[in-house]
Amino acid sequence: MSLLEVRDLNVTYAGGARAVRGVDLTVDAGRKLGIAGESGCGKSTLALALLRLLPAGTRVTGQIMLDGEDVLTMRWGRVRAVRWAGASIVFQGAMHSLNAVHRIGDQIAEPILLHRKATPAGARRKAGELLEHVGLPAARASAYPHELSGGQRQRVMIAMALACDPAVVVADEPTTALDVMIQAQILRLIEQLVAEQELGLIMISHDLAVLADTCDRLAVMYAGRVVEEGPARQVYEDARHPYGRALSAAFPRIGDTASRFAPRGLPGDPPDPADLPPGCTFHPRCPVALDSCAVEDQPLRAAGTGRRAACVHVDADAGVPTAVGTDPVAVETDDARSTT
Repeated sequence: MSLLEVRDLNVTYAGGARAVRGVDLTVDAGRKLGIAGESGCGKSTLALALLRLLPAGTRVTGQIMLDGEDVLTMRWGRVRAVRWAGASIVFQGAMHSLNAVHRIGDQIAEPILLHRKATPAGARRKAGELLEHVGLPAARASAYPHELSGGQRQRVMIAMALACDPAVVVADEPTTALDVMIQAQILRLIEQLVAEQELGLIMISHDLAVLADTCDRLAVMYAGRVVEEGPARQVYEDARHPYGRALSAAFPRIGDTASRFAPRGLPGDPPDPADLPPGCTFHPRCPVALDSCAVEDQPLRAAGTGRRAACVHVDADAGVPTAVGTDPVAVETDDARSTT
C-alpha cells in the first residue's frame, strides 16, 4: 500500500476559483514525486490540501489517503495528531515560517512536546540531534532565526519537518531564493534523508531541472490539473505535453548555443481559476492547438511506459505525440523565465 494516495482531488475557494481539478497522485516509501508548474497552477494549494491547511470556506472533494486513512474525513483531533507525526510540510520561505522571537531549538522542540509526549529536556536533546542530522551544530539551537543564513534556516525547517518521524514530507519550493551552492547542498540533504528514513517525498518547484535531478517521478500541473506525469528525467528531456515542453525549454542548457541566444518560453499567463476557458485550458497558449481543443478537454492517457499526458496529439496506442514537432514551443519571448 502506498504511503499517500490522492484520488480525484478538487479544491474550490470561497470566491469560486477552482484551484485543483481532479488530481490523482501516489507516493511510495523511499520515493520522490516532483510537482512542477507556473505560479497559479495549483501546486501550493494541493500541498496545503494534503493536511487540511486551507482557509475556511474552501470546498474540497475527493480522497487523500494517508497510510490508509482519508484525511478529508478525519475528525479534527485526528488531523492534529497526523500533522507532523504522519505528514509534515517544509514551507516556502524559511524566514517567514520561523518565529522571529523564539530560539530555533524551542521551535523544533514544540512538535516533539506535543506529539511525542517528551519531557522538555528530552525534546531539547532531540532538537539538537535533528540539527546535527541536517548538518548544523547542536549549539545553534540557542540561535534566533535572524542569526542564521538562508541555507541554515532552510535546514532548520527540514529538521522541524522530521521532528516527529513522519512518513510523508511535502517540500514546497525548499530551495527558493538560495544561491546555487546552498541549493545543491539542500537537495543532497533531502535525497539522503529520503533514502535513510524511507520517507515519501513530494517536492514542489517551478524548476524542472531541479526536479529532474532530485525526483523519481514528475507531475506537471496547469490550471489546477495534472497534464503530464512520468519518470522525472524523461518528462524533463522529452515532454509529451506542449506545456511540459514549454517549461523545459524555458531553461537554457549548458553548452546549447541555440537556447543561449534564443531563450524560449510561452507568452501570457495561466488562466484565472475562477474563469477557466472551455475545452483544454491550455489551448489559448498552445502553439499546436487544434480547433477541437477549444471545445473538448483531454483526459490523461498513456504516453509511453509509465507515462501519461493530457493532449490530443498523444496517440493512446503508440504512446507518442502524433502531430507535435520536435520543437513545438520555440516561441521567443523577452522573458526567458516567463514560465516560472
